[in-house]
Amino acid sequence: MATTAELFEEPFVADEYIERLVWRTPGGGSRGGPEAFDPKRLLEEFVNHIQELQIMDERIQRKVEKLEQQCQKEAKEFARKVQELQKSNQVAFQHFQELDEHISYVATKVCHLGDQLEGVNTPRQRAVEAQKLMKYFNEFLDGELKSDVFTNSEKIKEAADIIQKLHLIAQELPFDRFSEVKSKIASKYHDLECQLIQEFTGAQRRGETSRMREVAAVLLHFKGYSHCVDVYIKQCQEGAYLRNDIFEDAAILCQRVNKQVGDIFSNPETVLAKLIQNVFEIKLQSFVKDQLQECWKSDAEQYLKSLYDLYTRTTNLSSKLMEFNLGTDKQTFLSKLIKSIFISYLESYIEIETNYLKTRSAMILQRYYDSKNHQKRSIGTGGIQDLKERIRQRTNLPLGPSIDTHGETFLSQEVVVNLLQETKQAFERCHRLSDPSDLPRNAFRIFTILVEFLCIEHIDYALETGLAGIPSSDSKNANLYFLDVVHQANTIFHLFDKQFNDHLMPLISSSPKLSECLQKKKEIIEQMEMKLDTGIDRTLNCMIGQMKHILAAEQKKTDFKPEDENNVLIQYTNACVKVCAYVRKQVEKIKNSMDGKNVDTVLMELGVRFHRLIYEHLQQYSYSCMGGMLAICDVAEYRKCAKDFKIPLVLQLFDTLHALCNLLVVNPDNLKQVCSGEQLANLDKNILHSFVQLRADYRSARLARHFS
Repeated sequence: MATTAELFEEPFVADEYIERLVWRTPGGGSRGGPEAFDPKRLLEEFVNHIQELQIMDERIQRKVEKLEQQCQKEAKEFARKVQELQKSNQVAFQHFQELDEHISYVATKVCHLGDQLEGVNTPRQRAVEAQKLMKYFNEFLDGELKSDVFTNSEKIKEAADIIQKLHLIAQELPFDRFSEVKSKIASKYHDLECQLIQEFTGAQRRGETSRMREVAAVLLHFKGYSHCVDVYIKQCQEGAYLRNDIFEDAAILCQRVNKQVGDIFSNPETVLAKLIQNVFEIKLQSFVKDQLQECWKSDAEQYLKSLYDLYTRTTNLSSKLMEFNLGTDKQTFLSKLIKSIFISYLESYIEIETNYLKTRSAMILQRYYDSKNHQKRSIGTGGIQDLKERIRQRTNLPLGPSIDTHGETFLSQEVVVNLLQETKQAFERCHRLSDPSDLPRNAFRIFTILVEFLCIEHIDYALETGLAGIPSSDSKNANLYFLDVVHQANTIFHLFDKQFNDHLMPLISSSPKLSECLQKKKEIIEQMEMKLDTGIDRTLNCMIGQMKHILAAEQKKTDFKPEDENNVLIQYTNACVKVCAYVRKQVEKIKNSMDGKNVDTVLMELGVRFHRLIYEHLQQYSYSCMGGMLAICDVAEYRKCAKDFKIPLVLQLFDTLHALCNLLVVNPDNLKQVCSGEQLANLDKNILHSFVQLRADYRSARLARHFS
């Protein structure tokens, strides 16, 4: 059995158990082992081992049953003991309840007895105190203070308590009978009050915080307590303003006092608030007045800058003070202090701001025009000017004499930057100094001044002058400067628009003034775009006029009908060369003067007019065979020039024109085939016929027959 028990290992695995049994049995190994495999012997061993396991199982089962019986017996015993303990616990709990009730009863009796004792003792104490006060009162009646409490300076605290009570009692006494004693008590009251304040002052100078706290606690019940606080505030500020920055000094002072005041006074927030009020209403108000008084009338610019700076520094100081405990509504308290300092200045701020901005803007513009030795022309307004404007828009005719501007655009980016900078500063001051309810209205007033001087007095004036400076379309060698005006006006208006979005919009975004500003801006843009369109249109007419002059001066009839057909050495005519050079120069100028879709729009318009000019120009001549080839070469050069426009429509027009010029040289037998080609098939037959008629051999019956 011992051997059988040895075969059991934890954890038990049946396969491994059988394997161990086999290996321990002689003859139970494999056939190749040291002993031959003996199945009978192994079977015998298995049978014996099974019997041993059965015996072992029976023994273990008996042992388990015995243990189960023992466990059941112990469980019953344990349950019996638990029941006994529960009964004992219930008895103990009842005893505790009885004890608690008894203790409560005794405590109630004790409290009642204490109340009775207190009821007896309190009148007794009051009687004793009243007796003492009567004794001290008698001393005042006799006119001689003998008590140690009045003669010993070290007992000033007790004396103060007594005299404060006597002072209250004396106030209730009739004046006619007790006038003398009342005056003596009042005199002593005043003397003690002065002594306490002097003691407080001395302690403050010596830096004795504990003594200051004791004296302040005594003075709390005296009328002179507020005077004690005033003395404290006054001495705190001695030597506090040594730097050049009074605002920084004030912040440091308040931080220092905030750390100390709680250790001295029972109401530190009230004392600190009174200190801050004193700093604002005396120190800061006096400083602000001195600073602004110097430039009130003499220098508006300096006055506005100083007002903005002082108000900003004051509000920054207020923000620092918000971290202190100043009572329930410290935001309102500090706002009222700031308002008390600046109210008189803020009421007149916007008038001074707008007057200064107008004066400054006018001066900037006048200085610029003076530097150009230019006397501004008066741009008319009203009915006559409006009538002229409508006529000019409909007819595109220059009204009035042309003005030679000598290439001057009368637009200056420096002037614009100065105007925008002044307005930006005005917006910043307006944001800071205006009441929230007045902010949108004040910002709108500043915006209207910017529109008046930048958009009307400067940009619009330059556009009017530029329009007046555009020569008529039949002028020779005209200098076209209006595109420079367009370029600068676009740049300036981008700057204007940026300031509108960056500085004006935040001030008016949530008010009805927003729509008013947007409408005004829209009207200004439309007015300027109208004049720009008019000027560009007239400039394009002048360009076409210049091309006409070049063609008229340089193009000869013999160019397309040479006397010697066999001796033509040029690739294209001189007129074509000069026109293309002129067009390329103008195209480059347009690209440099405009941006975005405006470039394509203007180039397309110029390209269409350029094509019309060349088309009509070619219609004026008769072409020999060699002349037709030269015309084709000219048109090819014009088409190459049209590619610089990068406008598909313009290039298509010149491609068609080039195809039409082929009709000047094609063999009569192929005319119909060429006319039905891809580029000419959709053209009106009269157009085709008009080009065929330009051939020198058109009169021949053969050509007329082929085209009919």
